Amino acid sequence: MFERFTSDARDAVTGAVARAREADAASVTEEHLLLSLLDLGALDALDVNGPAITADLAAAGRRGGMSRADEEALAGLGIDLSEIVSRIEETHGEGALTAPASRRRGLGASLRTALGRPEPVRRHVPLTQGAKKALEQSLRIALGRKDGHIGTPHLLLALLTRPGTVSEVLADHGVTYARVEAVLAA
Repeated sequence: MFERFTSDARDAVTGAVARAREADAASVTEEHLLLSLLDLGALDALDVNGPAITADLAAAGRRGGMSRADEEALAGLGIDLSEIVSRIEETHGEGALTAPASRRRGLGASLRTALGRPEPVRRHVPLTQGAKKALEQSLRIALGRKDGHIGTPHLLLALLTRPGTVSEVLADHGVTYARVEAVLAA
């Protein structure tokens, strides 16, 4: 499948892996893919506020991956997700519900740091099921449009088709499937 990716699309996937490594994440998520697309300027033609999208993604991450739909469903049961997050963060610190850190960072990383040896730069960071599905969906979208390649707009369209935080944040900023398709057509 990657042979169909343009160099920009490959850079987006590579950038997502780098973002995951920087965050010491255990895996590459759809959020990392979106952040990488922002880094590459793939949303520039949509005239969106990249830092605001990044901030909204970070705020959503504090909810432990719960989407607004999840939050509304819990509210219907009388459960206030904001209150739960606040209590957890009071006890365990801000951002306690964000994705768990890599298992590779434990005593070994602490020892390397104490000895003045940096952690190896290249460690394998797997993609989550959601990120894999987004990449697969980008192929389906490209094939459906009869495009001979998969570019960053296809990746963005794929992220918009997946339910969850990424598509919610993008929608909040006016990034819709139709709008991205219009940019692709232009």
